[in-house]
Amino acid sequence: MAGIGTLRETSLHASLKDWYAQPGDELEATLDGYVVDLRRGESVVEIQTGHFSAMRPKLARLLESRPVRLVYPVAAERWIVRLAADRRTPLGRRKSPRRGNPAEVFGQLVSFPELLAHPNFSLEVVLIREEEARCPWPRPKRGWRRQWRVVDRRLLGVTGSLVLAGPSDCLVWLPADLPRPFTNRELSRAMHLKSALAAQMTYCLRRMGVLAAVGRQGRAVLHDLNGANPCDD
Repeated sequence: MAGIGTLRETSLHASLKDWYAQPGDELEATLDGYVVDLRRGESVVEIQTGHFSAMRPKLARLLESRPVRLVYPVAAERWIVRLAADRRTPLGRRKSPRRGNPAEVFGQLVSFPELLAHPNFSLEVVLIREEEARCPWPRPKRGWRRQWRVVDRRLLGVTGSLVLAGPSDCLVWLPADLPRPFTNRELSRAMHLKSALAAQMTYCLRRMGVLAAVGRQGRAVLHDLNGANPCDD
């Protein structure tokens, strides 16, 4: 039986692959010792619904000789379905109040932010509507707050996408009214992000070379566009 991590990705991954495929694409092709999701002529499309860290060796090898597009889904709308322990009997369905933000990709991009500067690499953030299936843990420990686990994610629809073909494309996320220079806290408030995600975003943008640390405001680091004068318009 597949592990829990695989079960979380199977349905969503397969559906996104079908959604992305075009006539003439080769699915599950073998290249450079790896199996890729889609081969489109001389280019490759990889769909990743989980962590990026495990993909580093694979991407590094593929990028040596061909363009690679990495597709990452973010749930703009999510429905939660609770299932019985048999994973088949529905117990209820509700809409989650949480709406995903495309900037969530920075939480994964911390694994290799510099890769976005590679001429053969591009990243596509796909906004989706999804259904998240949960069932009870087989033997939950006493006192556990989480009595339910995610066993599958299912694609309901695609609502939009954003392609990042280079570091400068990431600046589309910075709000026009963001103070300059700015702290992680100011970025978090302006974009309605958790503070940890705002920190991951500025870390990635610094590693890409589009942001620089230009000083401090108390204990907080001040960030600005690399090479910019904070007094510029």
